[in-house]
Amino acid sequence: MPLKRECLVILLVLSWVSSLRAQDENHVMFSLGTFQNVSVPVNGTVKADVSRIPADVSFLTLQFHTHHRNVTLSYTPIPLYGFSVTAADAGLLSTLTLSQTDVSWFLKTPDGSSTAGVGVILPYTSTDPVPGACNQVFPLEIDPNIYLEYNLFETTITFAPANIGYRRGETPPACDVDTGSSTRWRLVYELYQYFLPEGDLSEQSLISGLERAANVQNVQDNSRKVVSLSSRDRTQFSFSSLPGQGVILSVIVRDPVLNTSASYIPVHTYACSFSSTLDGCSDLGRVSTKVFFTVTGLAGLLVCFVGHRFFKCELFCMGFCFMAFVFFVLITTTTALEYDLRLALTALMGVVGGVAMVMSWWRFGSVMACVLVVGLILGFLISSIAFFTPLGDLPVFHDDVVFWVVFVCIMVFVPLFFIRWPREGNIITCGMVGGYAVVLAVNAYTYTSLSYITLDVLKRLLNHNFSRAFISVPLQDIDFILITVWVVLGVSGIVMQLYREKSRPFFPPSPYVMWKQERERRKTNVLDPSHHKPSLSARILGRIRQLTQHAEPAGETTPLLL
Repeated sequence: MPLKRECLVILLVLSWVSSLRAQDENHVMFSLGTFQNVSVPVNGTVKADVSRIPADVSFLTLQFHTHHRNVTLSYTPIPLYGFSVTAADAGLLSTLTLSQTDVSWFLKTPDGSSTAGVGVILPYTSTDPVPGACNQVFPLEIDPNIYLEYNLFETTITFAPANIGYRRGETPPACDVDTGSSTRWRLVYELYQYFLPEGDLSEQSLISGLERAANVQNVQDNSRKVVSLSSRDRTQFSFSSLPGQGVILSVIVRDPVLNTSASYIPVHTYACSFSSTLDGCSDLGRVSTKVFFTVTGLAGLLVCFVGHRFFKCELFCMGFCFMAFVFFVLITTTTALEYDLRLALTALMGVVGGVAMVMSWWRFGSVMACVLVVGLILGFLISSIAFFTPLGDLPVFHDDVVFWVVFVCIMVFVPLFFIRWPREGNIITCGMVGGYAVVLAVNAYTYTSLSYITLDVLKRLLNHNFSRAFISVPLQDIDFILITVWVVLGVSGIVMQLYREKSRPFFPPSPYVMWKQERERRKTNVLDPSHHKPSLSARILGRIRQLTQHAEPAGETTPLLL
């Protein structure tokens, strides 16, 4: 009996120790400004604490980031509406009382699964602006979070206005009263982008990037400033979606009077879903896309170096590009077909367009009409390149009417310019368009920002709201390599074709027109020996008679006519 009692005591002690250990595992101590790895267990809640807060700190922000799984941050052990936030990039802001030296928050997953991420607590003084303190839209009373939404075309961020700083224990300044420089209306918001390495969707890359974009100083040193907004502007902004390209978006609120600043909770996006079984991040490199653009790249390489020499092949490729682009826009705006089916129908209509262009040249022999279409393709590419530069982000071009008028003017000017030199214009088109087709083929296998030269124009055609999106994309090592490849291919192809074609006719003649001219010449020129030749049908009948006579049996004679 005593043995059983001792065993029971031992079991109770072990149970108590194990419960303490579990509680320790669900408790994380943070240091101000230091990133901390945090693991949230299955159906568990992690308590995040920070202590020994200096007296000059007026408020704190806790930010927690995961790769793609949502996590819930709460002021209370049980998440309540208005006291918690759920996101892959979530944050809370806590204002401090006069004697407060420690703060606690709670982390858990909304579905009870396990997850892991990194968090950091940043301190701010009473002179720093308070991010999200003038919130009137989102559930939290003070909301420092950036809310992100994306689709195929654009990524939109929204955040709550900030307020000017105040000391511990003081009443916050009013948000809706404008009394000059002493209110939150003097605050300025700066939006930043930090691009992760191209094609790198790993968690390690994301964590490394977040450490470079967590606080104000790091954002300034490592990120790219996009735009500044005043307090009277709408706290919303759109960027061009870059599927597969990781980007961290940050907002810094500045107080120009006190020369202080604070950071909202940065957010990240790849403009694709890690959980979707269709059109997810893992499906970006579709087999159909690779096949389509690989064939396009090979055709572009052929056009780049021998397009003018093999004029019919060039016309087919250019007609294919022209019709494929137009039909893809039409079928995307009018139907909801699956991507692979749209791509197959686009390729089919591209073939029809290429054949139609070759047949129109073969039948009518109008070189200028064909060169006009080819020149429009070159004009489209040149105009797209122009708006791919920072020129495209000028506010004036956010107006669709202004954008399309300028775009079409550039596009039409190019073929008109080359009317005086049609052969040279055709060869230049072969070099530039053919080289860019090779770049698109490479993009099917590895991410490159150069594909957005034409993709941004396509997005603007398909989405009416895309005009307000910030469209600049990063140029990284692979992009500079491909720019070099494009320039080398284009210049080599242009120089080679100009040298080889300098002693040849400007354009090859149309076969049908040549046949028709030859036929007319034979009819009208009686001095031509061929004019006196029997017709084709007469020559065939004569040949048949000859073969019949040679085939008569030996010994038989033809009776004489009496």
